[in-house]
Amino acid sequence: MNRYLERSDCLVMASLESVSKPEDSHISQANALTYWNAVPATANGMLGDILRKYPHISRIDLRGSLNFLAKVRLRADGLTERELLDRGVDCGAGIGRVTAGFLSKVCGVVDVVEPVEKFAKVAREMILTGEGRVGDVYVVGLQDWMPVDKYDVIWNQWCLGHLTDEELKQFLTRCKTALKGGGWIVVKENMSTNLEGKDIFDEEDSSVTRTHEKFQTLFQDAGLLLVKTELQTGFPKQLLPVRFYGLQSH
Repeated sequence: MNRYLERSDCLVMASLESVSKPEDSHISQANALTYWNAVPATANGMLGDILRKYPHISRIDLRGSLNFLAKVRLRADGLTERELLDRGVDCGAGIGRVTAGFLSKVCGVVDVVEPVEKFAKVAREMILTGEGRVGDVYVVGLQDWMPVDKYDVIWNQWCLGHLTDEELKQFLTRCKTALKGGGWIVVKENMSTNLEGKDIFDEEDSSVTRTHEKFQTLFQDAGLLLVKTELQTGFPKQLLPVRFYGLQSH
């Protein structure tokens, strides 16, 4: 559910962050839920009102995700994007924008993990653009989600900033055990552009924007193999860079 952030937002937050505590120590899931429960259950709400400035962003985002998953599948096992995966899960799904516009095109069944009840309700009823259908809907935070199924792809987009570093490591470790053979964990997140190479805490929605180096460390700590990474292209330069990570179990 994480918002798109503009570079100017990042500079302001960097000037206010505490130098005495790690940025992730300020995260409060209770504060995050308060923020998101006040946000309208719309695509613009999910994207932090950014669609008013850049109405084409969602289309570029979904196409970039489709292309990235196609690349990692082709590289690993020679499958094309036309061959449906059996089951995927959309973590931090919000109202199901990614499920409806992308994951339903590549998975026969898409489970949803979303802690905000009003968003999960919309996700259950979303009109999908692909052949897939919505499966199980888990109304729970990622820090508490315990996967019960096995997945071909576990998709995490603009949501991991609400987890502390330790919670994220534990979450990724659980995801690793929930992968089918040859399955993928994909992370798509904003990148910190802090000039000192630090993560950035956003007090408004109680989340952290991490550095590329921090993500790499956490993936390694969770026992995951980073197979492919690249930046999302086509976004306005005023926005923070967004990076994909394609991960598999060792």
